[in-house]
Amino acid sequence: MSKSLPYSVKDLHYDNAKFRHRSFFKVITQTLFSSEMRRECVSCSTGKFLGLLMIFGLACLMLTHANSTHSVSDGLAEGIGTNEGQKVITDVGLRLKKLLRRAPRLPPRLPQNEKGSSGMFTGKTNKPDEEKWKARQKEVREAFIHAWSGYKKFAMGYDELMPVSQRGVNGLGGLGATVIDALDTAMIMGLEDVVSEAGSWVELHLLNKISQKGQVNLFETTIRVLGGLLSAYHLSGGDHDMNLANKGPKPTVYLDIAKNLADRLLSAFTSSPTAIPFSDVVLSDYSALPFLNDKSSTSEVSTLQLEFNYLSEISGDPKYKTEGMKVLAHFKTLPKVEGLVPIYINPDTVLVWNADHSEAMRGVRHLLVQKTIPNELVFVGELPWGSNGTFSPKMDHLVCFLPGTLALGATKGITKEKAIKDNLLTFEDLENLKLAQDLAKTCFEMYSVTSTGLAPEIAYFHTKEYFESGLDGGNNSSEYVNDIVIKRADHHNLLRPETVESLFVLYRITQDPKYREWGWQIFESFEKHTKVDSGGYTSLDDVTTLPPPRRDKMESFFLAETLKYLYLLFGDSSVMPLDKFVFNTEAHPFPLGGSPCLLAQAPSLPSLQTFPLQCHVVMEREMVKQKQVSSHSVQLNQVGMSTFQLPSVRIHLCSFFPAVLLMLVATTSVLPTFGLRTGIDENFSPSSVVEFPFVGNLSV
Repeated sequence: MSKSLPYSVKDLHYDNAKFRHRSFFKVITQTLFSSEMRRECVSCSTGKFLGLLMIFGLACLMLTHANSTHSVSDGLAEGIGTNEGQKVITDVGLRLKKLLRRAPRLPPRLPQNEKGSSGMFTGKTNKPDEEKWKARQKEVREAFIHAWSGYKKFAMGYDELMPVSQRGVNGLGGLGATVIDALDTAMIMGLEDVVSEAGSWVELHLLNKISQKGQVNLFETTIRVLGGLLSAYHLSGGDHDMNLANKGPKPTVYLDIAKNLADRLLSAFTSSPTAIPFSDVVLSDYSALPFLNDKSSTSEVSTLQLEFNYLSEISGDPKYKTEGMKVLAHFKTLPKVEGLVPIYINPDTVLVWNADHSEAMRGVRHLLVQKTIPNELVFVGELPWGSNGTFSPKMDHLVCFLPGTLALGATKGITKEKAIKDNLLTFEDLENLKLAQDLAKTCFEMYSVTSTGLAPEIAYFHTKEYFESGLDGGNNSSEYVNDIVIKRADHHNLLRPETVESLFVLYRITQDPKYREWGWQIFESFEKHTKVDSGGYTSLDDVTTLPPPRRDKMESFFLAETLKYLYLLFGDSSVMPLDKFVFNTEAHPFPLGGSPCLLAQAPSLPSLQTFPLQCHVVMEREMVKQKQVSSHSVQLNQVGMSTFQLPSVRIHLCSFFPAVLLMLVATTSVLPTFGLRTGIDENFSPSSVVEFPFVGNLSV
């Protein structure tokens, strides 16, 4: 098992072209002749010690290079123009040039066919490309209409459609999940007839179903039904920010039903002996009960906060937020192991570990990230809980949401180009963004290695410790056919959205057109192999054979997530911008700002760990504004000196750099890995922040 993440800062795609490099002479003179700097250095014992080091370095320099000087003099006197003399002069010149060299820039490394004329993505497309993507977006819209028509014809009011047998099925509590899941997608696509049909059904039937239904899953009902109602409320003009629905009921209809449903779902929280809610709710009598094994899913109970917080904000009733946030508040008080948590949690005893995002990602890198053989695809495996667990090179398709989440965490929804320009990225952000891009590549190749071009539910990966022959995806033309192992029990495809979700997010953030192209290939495979002529799309039993056997199920998330993300991926980035909207687990968009995370009620901006991950985008941006976030960055102080800021220490680079530099000269060495960039923007401001890659360890 790999002991650590196969990444270092040298792997990062980093560009700081906006900074103007200062010359070596300017760095030294600005350091030595600043009166404030002199006072600061002389007044401290460290400065005096380093001053002595500098004197010692000068002495060593003179003694060490005496013979070299003599050799040069001899060469000048006796052999000017000769090969020996020229060689000595050249050698000294090269050493001096090497010493005074500028640190190399690390521009984004992109395949030639993915670069613009300048070698960087600009985010701008030419007119033919714009027309191409508009046409492709229209095809996704037509696919949604085809899916909805099959559902409306054969399964209206049921949770999901069985398109092959042309009937409906209730597997999610019988609340008409596909109707609510499809509603905001239809609004975004401008399908007014679908909005009218779905909205009218919600107004006429949903409240009655809620009051009569029995047991439902808290998580599934929250993300699909409650989340869908709240999103429909906002998109239909409930917040007065926008209105994408000219037809259908008034926004208050969606809000009133959402409150009724949420009041019943709250019993999962109030019935539990701890802050951890039970997994299931009986809607008809406001009661709740744990799952069969008395455990709740850790991911489920910690992803409900967005819906309940937003409902408190728009309804004015804090009870929803209060119950939801108790979960995370309780997690925060418990011990943790490398930021990672077990999959299940017992509501009675609450045996769980707390995690914050940064620590969790460090744990993922250390314990779960590996590369395949022979082509080094990056994947996130599994580790059974406990000290003696054996690493499993297994990755569910569900994990493919992670690239998008990492990218969002790195740039907070804005483009990478803007984040770099505004000095908002830390080293860890850049590392996470690199990991996100590598994982997205792996997720896409899970599609490309199969005969159908569609991913299996679960993939295993060829490593030093694991490989099984004869279990490939069937596409022998794929470069990665020997990297990915697909076991027979995992051949099915459920029309899942996680990969296209990450492609959508990464395209918005990096502006790299390859993510659009990958998404289009996936969409074409859905069209070719899952479309049912009578209406709807079907999941598949085996993606490795042609023609693939059909499973006869159209999951509601195909309309809520898969087609929505593809539509947004091919469309204009100004629609549902990622710094203005947050998508819940079922891709229902909520407005960012104060509302989802209730920042107005948290003026002191407490630790991010107190809030759900979805809120980190909002809160971290606010904390940066208020200069409460400590980042690994170089700041320029009032006299323009560079200081390296760690959470608990500030080191004046200009204090020790001359002495160390002279010591290095004395031993004829150079600075091979410490690529120091001391740069100042032409419009220098004392509060501006300059970041530079630091290769290696700095211990103080």
